[in-house]
Amino acid sequence: MTTIVRFAPSPTGRMHIGNARTAILNWLMARKNNGIFILRYDDTDVERSREEFVAAILEDLRWLGIEPDRVEHQSRRFDRYAAAAEKLKALGRLYACYETAEELERRRKRQLGRGLPPIYDRASLALSDEERRRLESEGRGPHWRFKLDLRQISWDDLIRGPQHIDTATLSDPILVREDGSYLYTLPSVVDDIDFAVTHVIRGEDHVVNTAVQIEIFGALAGHAPQFAHHSLLSDKEGKGLSKRLGSLSIGSMRESGIEPMALVSHAALLGTSQSIVPHHSMDSLIEGFDLHKLSRAPARFDEGELRALNAKLLHGMTYAEVARELRALGIDEGPQFWEAIRGNVTSLGEAQQWHEIIRGRVSTDLNAEDRQLLSEAKTLLPPEPWDRSSWTAWTNALKERTGRTGKALFTPLRRALTGRDHGPELALLMPLIGKTEVERRLST
Repeated sequence: MTTIVRFAPSPTGRMHIGNARTAILNWLMARKNNGIFILRYDDTDVERSREEFVAAILEDLRWLGIEPDRVEHQSRRFDRYAAAAEKLKALGRLYACYETAEELERRRKRQLGRGLPPIYDRASLALSDEERRRLESEGRGPHWRFKLDLRQISWDDLIRGPQHIDTATLSDPILVREDGSYLYTLPSVVDDIDFAVTHVIRGEDHVVNTAVQIEIFGALAGHAPQFAHHSLLSDKEGKGLSKRLGSLSIGSMRESGIEPMALVSHAALLGTSQSIVPHHSMDSLIEGFDLHKLSRAPARFDEGELRALNAKLLHGMTYAEVARELRALGIDEGPQFWEAIRGNVTSLGEAQQWHEIIRGRVSTDLNAEDRQLLSEAKTLLPPEPWDRSSWTAWTNALKERTGRTGKALFTPLRRALTGRDHGPELALLMPLIGKTEVERRLST
């Protein structure tokens, strides 16, 4: 059987780190098993769904290295949901209810006050045809609830293990609103049946929904997929991440200099038994992917850890891996430049700063004693062409003439050549700056 998974975002906003983690886990599952990854837009909420978010979600997935095998839109499948609803009505599993939201809330409060669980009491099932006609003549349109079997639903969750939920503890869920629009539950089941989805990998906030959906699968004579509910992301204090934080959107992270494989590595390994290390390709993550490695414990997301991982990834990347992005930044210096600066950048955008230092002008503030050192240094510059050994030969000669060593020697040289106290090895930077510019900087 072909493994078929789906990632089902609602295009009502930008994709954030929590969404991305679900997408990545589904993608790895599909590729590990030579399966199919479906991008399914849950856009039944026509008023809130936006085309710009549809495009942005696909753009973010592609940036992460995820290319869907198939794209579906729930907004184009209303006829299928209507047919399913009619089938459930004919089976007596979908029934009309007429209570207003205010009436339901008052009833809920009364039940709580009596120490009872606030479960819908199925009062609408007792209405006569005449009572229904009267309510509708008053302008009340029905919403439609699914009649649960009130039994224990069990499944073997691929992450959480054996799960048991008694649907007698739940209210019959509303599947169709008064205005005829659908809630998430019914379209999701219909799609999973029609697309032959074999595995549903999603957040643990859907665990209770799963019991309800398994009953709907059965009522529609569909085969329920295997379920895997991963833990939700929390911040480093253990609090839930807010989807409203713009800094957690994939677009914002991309703009701030996060590399796609840093984010993919972090999201894929967070909350697993594996060490979080940078992977340079999807292939290595796919090879080690196993849902059983995911823990039920909360997965804590720390943006600082992601940025540290991003730096580690960059430090290990070859020039060939970054050449295109460097050229997009206006940098076309070749592999020598990247070799010199890669250990000193935490995001690729910082390469521009070192490019400006090498090709631009720097300002320094040195005392008279240090300027005397630079004057001596200028006279001892070795002839070009320069390589890494040129720095060693030059500074050894300068040590002999001035007697300076350590910081007393190297700090004035670094300040003169780069305008900074720290940075890449000067043995690598000096050949890039060139003798003419080095002489000028030593004379300034």
